[in-house]
Amino acid sequence: MIPAITPLLNQELTKAEQPSLTHRLNLQEGDDRVRGRAGGLAAMRQAVYKIINTERYQHLIYSYNYGVELADLFGQPASFVCPEIERRITEALMQDDRITGVGNFSFSRPAKGVLAASFVVQTVFGDLQAERTVRV
Repeated sequence: MIPAITPLLNQELTKAEQPSLTHRLNLQEGDDRVRGRAGGLAAMRQAVYKIINTERYQHLIYSYNYGVELADLFGQPASFVCPEIERRITEALMQDDRITGVGNFSFSRPAKGVLAASFVVQTVFGDLQAERTVRV
């Protein structure tokens, strides 16, 4: 016997957007305490910071889609590292559906063996500037 189609399967499904409210981390002062809540662009700044500072596949509490792979770039030439950092950071950040784009990468060498990448992250709440340094 062929099962009849229930009315539940014929209904139109809609995707509800989740709020961007999260706990506020005190990142600038080096304090590990959570103080208050953050939403909108402040929550996105914190999410970008956490994504680009979490090494992918290293922590069991995160899914394999979370974080960025930068550890294997140590010892590689800068001509390889610059475009690879750009690709990997963009790939890591685009996993978040609130981020619409990543661009305007610029690279500098603040010290020997260190490469700093600064870039702009476009989000649904507005643009924000981010930076990540990597030992090469």
